Amino acid sequence: MKRVLHLISRLLGAERAHSCCLVLLRIADKVPMVKWLLHKLYAIEDSSLEREVFGIHFRNPIGLAAGFDRNGEVFRPLSALGFGFVEIGTVTPRPQQGNPKPRIFTLPEDNAILNRIGLASKGFEAVLENVRKEHKGIVLGCNIGKNTVTPPEEAPIDYLRVFRNLYQYMDYFAVNVSYNTTHKQYIPRSRESIMAILEPLFDFRRGQNQYRPILLKISPDLTNEEIDLMTDIMVDTPLDGIIATNATTFHSGLQTSQEELRKCGAGAVSGAPLTERTIEIVRRVYTRCNGTYPIIGVGGLMTGEDVKRMMEAGATLVQVYTGFIYNGAGFAGDLCKSLIAPEVTEPTSPAAPENQ
Repeated sequence: MKRVLHLISRLLGAERAHSCCLVLLRIADKVPMVKWLLHKLYAIEDSSLEREVFGIHFRNPIGLAAGFDRNGEVFRPLSALGFGFVEIGTVTPRPQQGNPKPRIFTLPEDNAILNRIGLASKGFEAVLENVRKEHKGIVLGCNIGKNTVTPPEEAPIDYLRVFRNLYQYMDYFAVNVSYNTTHKQYIPRSRESIMAILEPLFDFRRGQNQYRPILLKISPDLTNEEIDLMTDIMVDTPLDGIIATNATTFHSGLQTSQEELRKCGAGAVSGAPLTERTIEIVRRVYTRCNGTYPIIGVGGLMTGEDVKRMMEAGATLVQVYTGFIYNGAGFAGDLCKSLIAPEVTEPTSPAAPENQ
């Protein structure tokens, strides 16, 4: 699969290949029979997979991370592929193109992707048109952020604008404070800067009839002390959980040649190189909050064994992205199968010898 992916990416470019995939999914979304067929082919239904987390029922704990369906265009067929939930975004208040292309590269030697997209978004108004239609039975999260040109001191206004306008259509929100697809991106790290973003969201939610969980999405490039700070903010405020983590701008230890990395340029890496760091962060957050808050583990989940280790570290739910790109349409179902305990059959007693 890696070789096929690498060949397609070489021929089309990784971002164009992703765009082609979105076109196919949009076509599938318009044909109910196709979504039914995708569900029959790929989705795994088993009561042991079901979860109740922050008041929401999840049919399984495997979610698709933000970044794949940035504008909420194809979450229905993605759900049909067997994902227990889909997180769209990052959604910004106004449309923005992101960084210049090319900006996505596959690193097959590392089971990884390098990207410097930035926050490419059609803006919340375009997203609103896609999500306001009925999506009963699909758990839909929304990853929200600020426009790149918005100065940091005005970031809370951007977050609140997206949150307020999409509130009634989403099941939960992820507050993205981990924009690290280039080293110049915005990553608030202090309690004051984080609280300035969160408090208006809490205030707005208090005035609503419906409760929408709010989670904080953090970067793997934070220090351990900063991770502890983010955890303490969760414990001290009405936050409902943490999503750990995003991609990393650290490129040390990669198997991809330096020459190939120079061709790709700057960017953040997702996939297998993140596995150990993400598990370490999830374990740290879980320990610091005494296991009393939900954690969504994301980053480097390429196999069923990775998912099991993440859950053993303390993750309540998980999300995948690069693993889905590398492993294809059946990936969510494969991960679900790995979580289903094999049936234990009672040993049969040996037959009694016949009387002679």
